Amino acid sequence: MIERTIIIVLDSVGVGALPDADSYGDGGSNTLANTAKAVGGLNLPNLRGLGLGNIISIAGISPIDKPLGGYGKLAEVSPGKDSTTGHWELMGVQLEEEFPVYPHGFPNKIISRFEALVHRRILGNKVASGTEIIKELGAEHMRTGYPIVYTSADSVFQIAAHQEIIPLKELYNICQTARDILTGEDSVGRVIARPFIGTPGNFTRTQWRRDFSLKPPVKTVLDYARAAGIPVRSIGKINDLFAGVGIDSKVHIGSNDEGVNQILAHLNKYGNGIIFANLVDFDMLWGHRNNAEAYAQGLTEFDGRLPEIIRSLTDKDILIITADHGCDPTTSSTDHSREYVPLMVVGMDIKSGVDLGIRPTFADVGKTVAEAMGFKAAVKGSSFWSQVIKS
Repeated sequence: MIERTIIIVLDSVGVGALPDADSYGDGGSNTLANTAKAVGGLNLPNLRGLGLGNIISIAGISPIDKPLGGYGKLAEVSPGKDSTTGHWELMGVQLEEEFPVYPHGFPNKIISRFEALVHRRILGNKVASGTEIIKELGAEHMRTGYPIVYTSADSVFQIAAHQEIIPLKELYNICQTARDILTGEDSVGRVIARPFIGTPGNFTRTQWRRDFSLKPPVKTVLDYARAAGIPVRSIGKINDLFAGVGIDSKVHIGSNDEGVNQILAHLNKYGNGIIFANLVDFDMLWGHRNNAEAYAQGLTEFDGRLPEIIRSLTDKDILIITADHGCDPTTSSTDHSREYVPLMVVGMDIKSGVDLGIRPTFADVGKTVAEAMGFKAAVKGSSFWSQVIKS
């Protein structure tokens, strides 16, 4: 029986456009392959050893005869292409309707109520890049004290504020106010606090971002795990994406590297349970900023630390590496992209070289975790455990 599962979400590392990607404006997106092409090829020997080059064709990463474990890719059933939707589906929740989006900014009924409750006017209220809008409105924000509100192609209500103008605690309170009023037909997936520092012309977003997500509409695999006495420990923005539901402990991180450090610390400290980690830099720092070179470097850095994680596994562990959506840094868009995501499964009791093919839903991950760890989970998805476990 597996006693510990480690799930690592490489945020936004998609592996090719889904069949319906055109309807999202994402035809031709392929975060991993296009990034590799843009930089003249990737060198990721450890991910290659897990079968990454067997999943799709990637410049610099050739397929191998017998990867270390199981490999394949996951298709998303839920509509949308945001982090909340992707993570929820990984844990067995398939949405029927997409979260609402606001391509023309938020209607007055939302903004006027928000302004009244926080006792401040707002700036912005449009679709924008997070780094660009603080360049545009940061100085006015510092002069007036008005928070900057903006959105994107995703279902998000983002609030940017300089930490010296609106301290973090107050910014979080303001975000919670927005979360409380964004209900019903206006139930956006996430309200996001976007603090920044610096002076006009030199603004920098800080690590104190926080996501205020909706609660999942039904029980997830995490809830069923806890009910079975299996602790769930989150690293990165996992706790925020599940609104704390189904989570025993949380650790926020400031970088991918810090996230790997926390994964290793958890592996050293805890002998059982689910360790669920999100490494957000791929998405937040490089995908959304169309920086293919930095994206490639980030992949190289993670690949270099992967052996540390694998060496820390025991014969009662499984490691699952996947993603939640794409964010192709080579396209004109700075938004997420509707893509397949990779699936790599490794452990001492996992067969080598198992081609898991194209899984029809992200939810197969959660269903597999439940079967591997011996608890029932009445969620969507089909387990692939029998395909990868050594007999």
